[in-house]
Amino acid sequence: MPTDDTGSISDSQRRRERWEKLTRRRRHLSMLGILLSAGIFLAALVALWHLAHEMDAAQVSAALRSASPRQEMLALLFTVVSYTLLTGYDFLALRQLGERIAYPVTALASFTSYAVSFTLGFPLLTSGTVRYWIYSPHGLKTWKIASLTVIAGITFWLGMGCVLAWSLLREAEALSPILRLRPSLLHAAGAGVILLLVGYFIWISLKQRAVAVRGWRLDLPGFKVSLGQTILGAGDVCAGAAVLFMLLPAGHGMSFDTFLAVYVLACMLGIVSHSPGGLGVFEATMLIALSHLPREGVLGAVLLFRVFYYLLPFVLALVMLLIHTGWTRMRGKAARSSPGGSASPD
Repeated sequence: MPTDDTGSISDSQRRRERWEKLTRRRRHLSMLGILLSAGIFLAALVALWHLAHEMDAAQVSAALRSASPRQEMLALLFTVVSYTLLTGYDFLALRQLGERIAYPVTALASFTSYAVSFTLGFPLLTSGTVRYWIYSPHGLKTWKIASLTVIAGITFWLGMGCVLAWSLLREAEALSPILRLRPSLLHAAGAGVILLLVGYFIWISLKQRAVAVRGWRLDLPGFKVSLGQTILGAGDVCAGAAVLFMLLPAGHGMSFDTFLAVYVLACMLGIVSHSPGGLGVFEATMLIALSHLPREGVLGAVLLFRVFYYLLPFVLALVMLLIHTGWTRMRGKAARSSPGGSASPD
């Protein structure tokens, strides 16, 4: 019986066309990834240049000399604790999204995304981009990476709100002369934050809640995950505050609970200003709130805080991203050149 090859030839052509289309798409995505990567790293280099020029070498040297080795070691320790807790943000978000990704990958994505976004600002863009570089090769869809970034942001604000409420209610008398507000107003503000947190927990506990923006739906975490977010976020905020608290001049006479409220308010004002890392706004708030301390000592402590909590993690994150990008590209090339890699369907 004669064989009609028309169908097989047509199928072969269709497979070739699909393969060529897929190849072109991969090239376009690869080029877009290269351009986006180059843009982020260029912005990072510009940020480093500005940081280097804003940090006077003499001031850094004086600040280092004024801080004892014990203060510096404790500041470094709490920096490590804070960034370690930050990796839990992604862990809880992935759990909420029903994804299971190895912790080393999660830790890399979380650390580098926060270290970069803290310095460059625009966290949804910068941290989302860094997470995409790391998570997408592990099969995480773009919309899930965006959802993860939002859920991690909720963790931060829940922790921040919890710490702020605790400090305002517990240390209202001590904070009154610092913030130049009556204790009753501080108590009322703390109670208001508590009511907001309790209201949020009640709201998400009644049923599954979701937010929708332009067709994109995000299911909010339930009570258990939200409670974990609050505890984790509060721990991270406290560890970050401890970095600066350990670097303050000796004899400041301020309890850590009191300082927490000042730190949280300075962070919030820095976030609202949209300045990368709250640069300028954070320092000004600290100088005003801690005006009873020597100005040079406070500036030196904040300068060292910038070095420990922002600059060193930022540089380390850039190195890790360069290594990760190079390693990923090498693996991709090896996979494509292997017999089982992408090849012509013929």
